[in-house]
Amino acid sequence: MRSEKTPRICEKGHKFYKSSDCDSCPVCEAERKPADGFLSKFSAPARRALEREGIFGVEQLSNYTEKEILSLHGIGKSALSKMKEALEEAGLKFKND
Repeated sequence: MRSEKTPRICEKGHKFYKSSDCDSCPVCEAERKPADGFLSKFSAPARRALEREGIFGVEQLSNYTEKEILSLHGIGKSALSKMKEALEEAGLKFKND
């Protein structure tokens, strides 16, 4: 069953509608998305998950196992494949289990 979208206003005054409990403002998320670099490759949920974990580059990412990364809220198979590609390009890989 799909929830109805409810109107919301973020602390910056942006008006938007959400059907989930997530409070993130899509306008604010679009404004803070990096134009380039490692984090620019990911969707807002995946980027927030990495940022919460203190991961801002491939070197930091290589300190984690795939299982640890997949356990983060906001990380899915699409983000994981982009991470593997970024690690490979840098000559790195995920830490072994």
